[in-house]
Amino acid sequence: MKLRDFLSVDDKKKLYASAAKNEKLSRREWEEIMGAKRDTYKRVSGRIRRK
Repeated sequence: MKLRDFLSVDDKKKLYASAAKNEKLSRREWEEIMGAKRDTYKRVSGRIRRK
């Protein structure tokens, strides 16, 4: 699978906008686009809890 298959529409817009401007993205911006800073959820005893 390609990277574009995993990204949401908003994330794709951010990525293409930065590519069009030909600007370098910082590591933090890449992590934000890739979703590394999002909450993770886990099923515990039938409930979904945030890690």
